[in-house]
Amino acid sequence: MEKLVYLNGILIPQDEAKISALDYGFLFGYGLFETMRAYDGKIFRLAGHLERLRISAGELGIAADIQSWSRAVDDTLRANGLKEARVRLTLSPGQGELAPDLRSCTRPTLLVAATEYRPYPQEVYDRGWKAIVSSIRRNSRSPVPGMKTANFLESLLARREARASGADDAVLLNDRGLVAEASSSNIFLVRGGTLKTPRRDSGILPGITRSIVLELAAQLNIPAQEGEVTPVELMESDEAFITNSMIEIMPLTAVSGKALASRKVGLITQRLIEAYKSLVQKETG
Repeated sequence: MEKLVYLNGILIPQDEAKISALDYGFLFGYGLFETMRAYDGKIFRLAGHLERLRISAGELGIAADIQSWSRAVDDTLRANGLKEARVRLTLSPGQGELAPDLRSCTRPTLLVAATEYRPYPQEVYDRGWKAIVSSIRRNSRSPVPGMKTANFLESLLARREARASGADDAVLLNDRGLVAEASSSNIFLVRGGTLKTPRRDSGILPGITRSIVLELAAQLNIPAQEGEVTPVELMESDEAFITNSMIEIMPLTAVSGKALASRKVGLITQRLIEAYKSLVQKETG
């Protein structure tokens, strides 16, 4: 079956989709995206993704239209006959002058693409991921980490660094030497029964799954806090895991060659994994 993408109001074969060479998303990485997961043909927490996109689009001066974005996502899923899927929505201010001038961009570009998603097998979750501490740093004083921008260079460099070291992912510190996030995930740790994650001013993206985990922790009466996280705290944690919409909750069992205390999936991590899966089932059927 030929893959179709949604581009500026129409569904078109993926190989025929064309975006201007002067699109500012391509020229300058000036744009935003959301990666969403569909379960049985329904995006989990679609409203949360689109609201985050709306807020960031406002900060970048790109026209926002949540209703049309929602229709575009649904149309793309249906047109491709997908049930379990990865869906990416990309938004830019559109075509402009070659010399950077945002005033020259008058029509946003909206692209939605989707493909079948096959989650990692259970044995990967059972053994967890290993990570390194990347040499790349997040700038906690910049507004960029707080938006899911089309400029993904830092994350890709950190991920390449992890792969070269034989690790699954990379932990990025910020300019103050504190833990920020993983290459495309938020980080949580557990010490003494308390769940902790870097706060928003640490230079992180406020992830949709991150907010759900905090929501579930409250429901499960698991003490949780957002705050400054040092590398030592992470290394000495009883449990740790990373989160994003595609992998959900992935246990982290070693960082830079040092096994974390439990060396396996911890009890609190497991409770949250089970609660997350139950929530997905409840909301997507």
